[in-house]
Amino acid sequence: MAIEFGKALTVTETPIPGLVVLDLPVHGDSRGWFKENWQREKMTAAGIDLPDFGPVQNNISFNDAVGTTRGIHAEPWDKYVSVATGRIFGAWVDLREGPTFGAVYTTELDPSRAIFVPRGVGNSYQTLEPDTAYTYLVNDHWSPDATYTFVNLADETSAIEWPIPLDQVEISEKDKNHPRLSEVVPMPPKRILVTGANGQLGRALRVEFGDHPWMEYAGRDELDLTSPDLASARRWREYSAIINAAAYTKVDLAETPEGRVDAWAANVTAVAALARIATASGITLVHVSSDYVFDGTNDGAYTESDPVSPLGVYGQTKAAGDAVVSVVPRHYIVRTSWVIGDGNNFVRTMASLAERGIDPKVVDDQFGRLTFTDDIARGIRHLIETRAAFGIYNLSGAGDESAWVDVAADVFELTGHDRSRVSPVSTDVYFAAAESPSAPRPRRSVLRLERLEGTGYVPRDARASLEGYLTDGI
Repeated sequence: MAIEFGKALTVTETPIPGLVVLDLPVHGDSRGWFKENWQREKMTAAGIDLPDFGPVQNNISFNDAVGTTRGIHAEPWDKYVSVATGRIFGAWVDLREGPTFGAVYTTELDPSRAIFVPRGVGNSYQTLEPDTAYTYLVNDHWSPDATYTFVNLADETSAIEWPIPLDQVEISEKDKNHPRLSEVVPMPPKRILVTGANGQLGRALRVEFGDHPWMEYAGRDELDLTSPDLASARRWREYSAIINAAAYTKVDLAETPEGRVDAWAANVTAVAALARIATASGITLVHVSSDYVFDGTNDGAYTESDPVSPLGVYGQTKAAGDAVVSVVPRHYIVRTSWVIGDGNNFVRTMASLAERGIDPKVVDDQFGRLTFTDDIARGIRHLIETRAAFGIYNLSGAGDESAWVDVAADVFELTGHDRSRVSPVSTDVYFAAAESPSAPRPRRSVLRLERLEGTGYVPRDARASLEGYLTDGI
């Protein structure tokens, strides 16, 4: 069979999600032929969605005879398969957990065709010409600890129509003994790691994502993000996303010498370590940021592109963490404000004061919207699952902005108390009597939400969320 010269670089989708066939331009003359077997820039420009494949190894299998048959093997990494010489009949079976489990696709490959095989799709081939050199790029190194899945070449359900009957070809004993499809344990999705899993947001993420084999929740005791051994603490190529809910959030304590060290360690040094891992392993890194990266002098609501200008140490560390994460190829920076969740927070404090008959003074010159951790968790899941464009997203409660004194009065009213018991006070007066260092606060923390809403996720109204939070019991 002659190689087809001069084809345009094109991609053909298959019934198996992520499995795509590539027609490659091959240029030849009397001396032989030349092709660019893998050219990331051109393939991306042609609409082939493989910009983060990141191969780390190139393997070649040389086959002497016609009919050599290998497979069906599914590995926990992506594979780019092509032929240097000769020709193969290839068969691929989806062995991933999900609705397309068992789907089959077959085609022939010669030097002018290649195929991208996503993680968990079983790969096999049969040589159709002697001296066939079968080559493939992979984006992880082989490991005995990795998860592999196999199905038998002769499986009746897959019903692959091999050009040469299997009883007439060379097959290894190991391949002959692979299980039938009905006995195959599907390959689970890549893992998602949630760090800071014991905090307010971490607990909300546990509820949102649930307990599944592919979900991992780690607090400080399970995973030390500042450890020098972090890069070897996991097989990171087996993770699709890291949601970093770990952070130093003691805003006032960060202004002390000890707090400053701890804030930089948690919010910058640890984030940089995760960023290195995510970049090296093609992981999506979700980083939760804060309105404290702004100085609060904006007359209107802040957009994702507004320049940062933090006032205090906490804000400076969050802004530095954002800058680090922004260079990770696959990242979401979720910027939020006035966070309320399962734990000690402003709403719980106000409800307790109301119940105990204490009439508080609350600042009236800081403006923003409450954001509840379950809304943040849902928004993060939405960004990951819809594969929204990477970058920064504001995520706060929607609706009218309020001052902290308004929120406190709402809490009093919604818990059956007189809202007039809450008195206004300026930020300067409130903190003038503080005995310990206090951090400067942004006076305006309102975030624009259009970019997030453009992805299909609309945050709930902050006032309605507050009512539900108090009604459900705090």
